[in-house]
Amino acid sequence: MWSSCVSGCYTTCFSSSLLHLVALVSADQGSTTSQWQTLKGKPPLVIARGGFSGLLPGSSSDAYKLTLSTSVPDVLFWCDVQLTKEGAGICFPDLLLNNNSNVDIIYPKKDKTYIVNGVPTGGWFTIDYTLKDLANVYITQGVFSRANRFDDNMYPILTVEDVAMNLTPPGLWLNIENNIFFSQHNLSMRNFVLSLMRKVVVNYISSPEVAFLNSIKGVVSPRTTKLVFRFLEQTEIEPSTNQTYGSLLKNLTFIKTFASGILVPKTYIWPVTNDNYLEPHTSLVLDAHEAELMVFVSDLVNDVPLPYNYSYDPLAECLSFIDNGNFTVDGVLSDFPITPSAAIDCFAHLRQNAPVQDKPLVISKNGASGDYPDCTDLAYMKALEDGVNVLDCPIQMSKDGIPFCSSSINLIHSTTVAQSSFQNLTMVVPEIQADNGIYTFSLTWDQIKTLQPSISNPQQTRYKLYRNPRFKNAGTYLRLSDFFTLAKNRSSVSGVLISVEYAAYLAEKQGLSVTDAVINELNKAGLDNQTALDVMIQSTNSSVLMKFKEESKCKLVYKIEEVIGDALNTTLQDIKKFANSVVINKASVLPENSEYITGATNVVTKLHAFDLPVYVELFSNEYVSQAWDFFSDPTVEINSFVSGANIDGVITDFPKTAARYKRNKCLFYKERPSYMNPVPPGALLAVVSPRQLPPAEAPNPVLIESDVIEPPLPSALAPGITNGSTVAPPPPPPPNGQPKIAACCFFLSNLALLVATLLLL
Repeated sequence: MWSSCVSGCYTTCFSSSLLHLVALVSADQGSTTSQWQTLKGKPPLVIARGGFSGLLPGSSSDAYKLTLSTSVPDVLFWCDVQLTKEGAGICFPDLLLNNNSNVDIIYPKKDKTYIVNGVPTGGWFTIDYTLKDLANVYITQGVFSRANRFDDNMYPILTVEDVAMNLTPPGLWLNIENNIFFSQHNLSMRNFVLSLMRKVVVNYISSPEVAFLNSIKGVVSPRTTKLVFRFLEQTEIEPSTNQTYGSLLKNLTFIKTFASGILVPKTYIWPVTNDNYLEPHTSLVLDAHEAELMVFVSDLVNDVPLPYNYSYDPLAECLSFIDNGNFTVDGVLSDFPITPSAAIDCFAHLRQNAPVQDKPLVISKNGASGDYPDCTDLAYMKALEDGVNVLDCPIQMSKDGIPFCSSSINLIHSTTVAQSSFQNLTMVVPEIQADNGIYTFSLTWDQIKTLQPSISNPQQTRYKLYRNPRFKNAGTYLRLSDFFTLAKNRSSVSGVLISVEYAAYLAEKQGLSVTDAVINELNKAGLDNQTALDVMIQSTNSSVLMKFKEESKCKLVYKIEEVIGDALNTTLQDIKKFANSVVINKASVLPENSEYITGATNVVTKLHAFDLPVYVELFSNEYVSQAWDFFSDPTVEINSFVSGANIDGVITDFPKTAARYKRNKCLFYKERPSYMNPVPPGALLAVVSPRQLPPAEAPNPVLIESDVIEPPLPSALAPGITNGSTVAPPPPPPPNGQPKIAACCFFLSNLALLVATLLLL
């Protein structure tokens, strides 16, 4: 539970201190060996660039402190060293102060232009200010796509001595860039480093300048301090040799004469195509190890579009560098040290027969729809390969009464039907949505089979993030009977989840009984009276679940669409009458405000008190789908809901991430490490300065009885027939297509309802 978080608690920390390529990586994790393939056979190092700079302003005191609370014990603090006017060393991300501080506000119109590596560069430079000048300059977030609400926290610029002596890092890594620039302005980086090393231990020194590393190699002890040559982009020129970094890469023997290791961008090891897919890995790590050089990889950050092979999962990317069966890099430089920490300690070298935690139940959302178009054969096969526990099928009905799996009753949402010969079938159905649509019940199954599916891109409009574009129209749809056959033939699957929506509309207006169709297919598949495979029926309509309760032995799942902050006991008693479990959304467990978690509700606890398991949706891998509190890491989010909020199942369009979580070794440790503790709800927002707090929001509503009680499901009638009478159309119902009204009894007959309606008229 939440109270189990000690070292991971923000409050304490801040106040005191090609898809198949990744599949190959996963297969290699099943190896029984635990031997690291680093140069010395030791676990790779975690290097925190400016501390936890992915969340907090880089090189700030809190960024470094948070690193200690979320990383492996031997984590290294990375400090980008810049020199001030008097030659003091500060930890600051850039040569220009204005990129990561408020210097332009404190010293307006004091910017200058200097030549940096042959290029005229304008801004506020560190060399123009003394430490005294910088006393009122504060560090801010330099990456504009990241959280900026901490910019008013007045984090001071730290000297290297501040970081080394006051923050007590387990290890210190100095990165020295622009040495030539400082020398041109009569400042000696070499003298500063040598002076510093008389006072503190420096474990690693990196630089992209050959001449600088050569200048200090004779005066540092290789036992204490390792020198690392940092490679920039392959086409850039190394200033002291006038060679490209790509050319220097071909001469590792030369690098070995002045360095113990190399630090390279991740694309040096795993190249990427122009359309953002992985190419086969290079031989760089093996070649460097053969030359007795350590290899460190940079640019592993969670909040950028990763190659599509990783399915937006930063943990998967990290594992591809440390546990792929061929090599292991010697260290990982990351803005989010929690992710490589967990990768190294919890997820690397997982055995095929490793124990699996019972919770959470991993339930797919339209199959593995984060990788392939919703509800296609490819999405379902990927979900099965990924280790899903419960395979889902949202039921839609064709014009000729064939039930099939599709994420939407409106084919425009999931296919290219709008560009097909069926575009003339566009119509408005106010009971479903206000806009035009082309609906499944307007086409026969044979017609639907001709349509191309379209992959869902939920983050496309706002963030321009896309899913697996090479396969955006791949796969075919399955009839419910085909879906049952697929699920029954996989022993790893414990159940299926059949979602039924718009049943009332289909029955009354289209003469299609979706409930009867599902029950018939269950009978044909032999699933109506067996225990090998759990059959779960999900709906937002209590009337649908009551129908299945009367006519089948399926387990019934009630989906609460609304975001709620609580639920009345009497309401939960009513739900218990027609459901065995409940689906709620994430915000009903951990409410958010402006993408920050504000606290935790007691909704899960109350549902558990009525013996109702709780499944939560939707868990996606895209970093923009998660609150800032979860560090742009879907595994952190899942762990916080499972270990912290005690939910029973996760509904996800990336089932591989959730299935892997259940196998991680840290769940079985007697004492879990800090990077596998749940995030304390509301702790991050408590660190935001009052001026930057988002406006307060009204509390989420309480679920009451009238929200769940419904009249019985009507019988299917031929289109246009209304039990012999014509009645005025009802007002548009909520998105599930079934009005929710208070009723004293579930079992009112259709005749009684009709009489009541006529009397109202």
